Amino acid sequence: MMITKRASLVHSYITCPTLPSSQEASPAHDQSSCSQESALAKQELPRQPTIQADPPETVAVQETPKRQHSHRSKNLKRFSSRWQSKCSANSSNISISATEKLNIAKSHKKRCKLLGDEHSMCTTTSNQRQRYVTKDGKCRVNLGRIEDKSRFISDIFTTLVDLKYRWFLLVFTMCYILTWVAFGGIYFFGAWLRDDIAHVHDPQWPACFVNVDSFLSALLLSLESQRTIGYGHRMVTANCPEGTLLLMVQSILGSMIDALMVGCMFVKISRPQQRAQTLIFSKHCVVCERDEKLCMLFRIGDLRASHMVDAKIRAKLIKSRQTKEGEFIPLEQSEINLGYDTGGDRLLLVEPQTITHVISESSPFWRVGAERLKREMFEIIVILEGIVEASGMTCQARTSYTEDEILWGHRFESCISLDKGAFRVDYSAFDKTFEVQMSLLSAEDRSTANKTEKLCFRK
Repeated sequence: MMITKRASLVHSYITCPTLPSSQEASPAHDQSSCSQESALAKQELPRQPTIQADPPETVAVQETPKRQHSHRSKNLKRFSSRWQSKCSANSSNISISATEKLNIAKSHKKRCKLLGDEHSMCTTTSNQRQRYVTKDGKCRVNLGRIEDKSRFISDIFTTLVDLKYRWFLLVFTMCYILTWVAFGGIYFFGAWLRDDIAHVHDPQWPACFVNVDSFLSALLLSLESQRTIGYGHRMVTANCPEGTLLLMVQSILGSMIDALMVGCMFVKISRPQQRAQTLIFSKHCVVCERDEKLCMLFRIGDLRASHMVDAKIRAKLIKSRQTKEGEFIPLEQSEINLGYDTGGDRLLLVEPQTITHVISESSPFWRVGAERLKREMFEIIVILEGIVEASGMTCQARTSYTEDEILWGHRFESCISLDKGAFRVDYSAFDKTFEVQMSLLSAEDRSTANKTEKLCFRK
């Protein structure tokens, strides 16, 4: 009887080493210790957590592994049913919590996309917040579907100039190829109607299109006529007035295409946007004290020797807010005073300039201190405009600063030095800052503290 039980156990299970009663058997441990596993155990125990093995009964030493494994399988079956019930309960809880999170995410989705209040939810997968304007000046605003696209055709010149180079070159090439092929087909059709193709070698035949015997020769006639090459082998004669009229139409149309395409190419190559690549801005914006006033500073510079004419600087604050009536205003723009009332916004951009914004009562940063700056969510758009000295065209350069790029209690290092009777600009120190000791209070709190101190001093 004992041999029969042992044979059945060996047939059903592959024996594993015994475990002490104080140890726990996990699935990873079973896979490493056992060479095989039964199909029944795989069905009943998918991804089982740690399991407490029961101590084996006191039997003969030879039957200890088999008996222990049989008891263990029974315990696994009982634990499997309890584990499945717990998993079903946990899954219901997880589904409820997931539904709640989904509803919350939907309710805040629009505000997060529009620089809302939740800073963590508005970050992208790369832990970078969505910007309104990138550091290199590109606006991150995508236009939606435009139904009335005829407006772009009415302004065909600007539409062609705004095209990317690959599309512009495609349009440039196709304009010439299509006109050559179209008029070549007309020439070939006219020669076929007048029977010039059949009498191409007859010198007595009054041909309208001389030496046109195929479509390829008609295409060459069209190309030579429009580009005024004039090899002299193929030509339009005076034997037919329609040939002369056709040549006049092609010449006028070719001149119009030349004027349009060459003009677009010149404007596209000489666009002042390329001049903005040599106008640089500091990577950070700093907040420090100047003449006992709290100021926000950033630095701009020009890398070219040819200077900008009539350079002007201005800044906008982009921030979403909710009114007292409950209206949500996405991406509201407010002006940041950079000295337009005193003329400080007009620059002589010969060397790097440090632009100053005095945080006064009219400033949007009047109530913002060092601690509140960490909780705020906004974006400062800086726009530099000027006339390119070489071409006389207006150029505009842009950049932006988020709240994470504003350093409280820092100043810019000097990048101007005297070198052999001239001033030398060291652009390696253009973005360098150093920390200074200053209060963390906002401009409003500083003003209140100063007024209180003065009242106490008078008393």
